[in-house]
Amino acid sequence: MSGAGFALGGGIGLLLATIAVAGCGYHFEAEGSGLPPQAKTIYVERFSNRTRVTGLNDQFMRYIKDEIDDRKRLEIVDSASQADLTLSGRINYAESEPVAFNTASEPTLYANTITADAQLIDNHTHKVVWASSGISGSQQYAAVSQSLVTTSPYFLQQNLRSQDIAQMTNIQVQQTQEASSQDLVMQQLAQNLYASMSEGF
Repeated sequence: MSGAGFALGGGIGLLLATIAVAGCGYHFEAEGSGLPPQAKTIYVERFSNRTRVTGLNDQFMRYIKDEIDDRKRLEIVDSASQADLTLSGRINYAESEPVAFNTASEPTLYANTITADAQLIDNHTHKVVWASSGISGSQQYAAVSQSLVTTSPYFLQQNLRSQDIAQMTNIQVQQTQEASSQDLVMQQLAQNLYASMSEGF
């Protein structure tokens, strides 16, 4: 099998695996059995950023707040003094690394990964009720049009058509797919963080 063929075949399998992992967050739903039963409100502190990507923590704030709001177990408030719980954390790692290559040793597929640590404090007892490290989100994206599966759910949710991809340079393909991947990684990280926090694992 050629390098390009390997990248395409491997990309499909890895993409499907990533989608399956991303969906796992939904199995925990919003039961919140790991949360203090009396807690109704939460304040989300601005996460710190230990990566080289400026503003990544600010971008993540929107995703984690949307995730909490969507679950409807806790109401987000504007200050810790109003909240039963305070969520804080830091973004530790954010990198895109090549994971597949063509016969000329050029990258055809990248993996975009972001990891974070977080903790939840009960504002009434001032105790940490949950903490976890190495929570992650990961998504693979194509660096060349030949590695992009235009019938995949990942591609179909983008505002692109297969005809558009055919007219793009490889650099343009990589840039558009990296941007789309970043959104999915942030969403997955928020889902995984909430699932861990709400179920206490």
